Amino acid sequence: MIRFWFVFDFENYKNPPGGLKLGCGVTAISKEDALNILKEKIFRDRLPPILNVVENIKITDLDNNDVLPNMNSPVFRGIWFPMGYDNG
Repeated sequence: MIRFWFVFDFENYKNPPGGLKLGCGVTAISKEDALNILKEKIFRDRLPPILNVVENIKITDLDNNDVLPNMNSPVFRGIWFPMGYDNG
């Protein structure tokens, strides 16, 4: 499993989903799998432009004040930040 951190460009995206201003953490078997999870769980097949994606993100590199206290376990496949977008 690979931990990904995505940052999106919401400038021209109408009605962006909440909680994604800092980015989104996804654990998946590949980048393609991570993108499919994002489409299924958050964006309903309409992904905004991606500004940056970090593969194998170190949890210690994430924001201590906003991300770390508000995330699910990054060990399992699915969205771990922000909370509330995954079923697991």
